[in-house]
Amino acid sequence: MRLILIALTLINFSANAADVQRLDYEGFTVWIDCEKRGAVKFQYNAQRDTGNFKRKKNFYYDPSLSRSCQQTSTKSYKKKGQRYDRGYLVPANHLDYSKKAIKQSNYMTNILPQAANMNRGAWYMTEEITECYRDIDELLVIGGVIWGNNPDDDFYVESHSVATPDYFWKVIIRNDRVIAWIIKNESTATRKQLDDYLVSVSDIERKTGESIPVADYLKYDKPRQSWIIPQGCNKG
Repeated sequence: MRLILIALTLINFSANAADVQRLDYEGFTVWIDCEKRGAVKFQYNAQRDTGNFKRKKNFYYDPSLSRSCQQTSTKSYKKKGQRYDRGYLVPANHLDYSKKAIKQSNYMTNILPQAANMNRGAWYMTEEITECYRDIDELLVIGGVIWGNNPDDDFYVESHSVATPDYFWKVIIRNDRVIAWIIKNESTATRKQLDDYLVSVSDIERKTGESIPVADYLKYDKPRQSWIIPQGCNKG
């Protein structure tokens, strides 16, 4: 119950720009910056895995949101010499209890360009950690992007009208434990490098301006390593 109350409080946390819209989907929330045509924040409660609906192959526009706030294509991110995925902020696998939620996770409002090695490496590792620990305790997952100001990796402005974030961040809250990462959106962000991106919650608050709902004494805690995948965890 405590995590649920925290989540409800967080839903009201402030959007820093007038053109940021909150989108409440089934089981998760995303905040979209209409000027950037991309998400800036997301959150969801990860509860015990009770479903097995399959992820959709197609990607969609959100029919309830103005197209002026969304990317201009649902197609794959393709540019010669570059390997970027349509990267999920909230993974479909954590919403597999609901066909509706699974489809909504494939809205482009939940998708941003992620370097393929990062999406399938360090970022995916955080999703596996969530997948395993949600069967132990209910988790509150909060994350977002740091857009940065590097135009050299903005490969999809012409095709999708969206810049490429320089970093992605994530916080997992488990009762009185917390873990956080700021992961660089580049090919070097592999599974083996995940621990290199560990930070404290206070680091994230300082760099993003967000307020993360954990006790003050936890905000300065930085684990020496990422949470170990429990033996026998079902990652499906």
